[in-house]
Amino acid sequence: MADSLHTRYMAASDTWRAHRKGCEPCQTKQPCETGAPLLERFVRLQDAYLTHLRNRP
Repeated sequence: MADSLHTRYMAASDTWRAHRKGCEPCQTKQPCETGAPLLERFVRLQDAYLTHLRNRP
């Protein structure tokens, strides 16, 4: 699971960063209609991955 979660987290990060690079509203911390769900997915997966790391034995 961790590998799949990490892969999805990194893909979401790449997608969000690529979008933000070319979108002025997203660069100013006011995500556009397209960027908002990308940011939400990235944040959700980042939280899940970090939680997974903290809970590892």
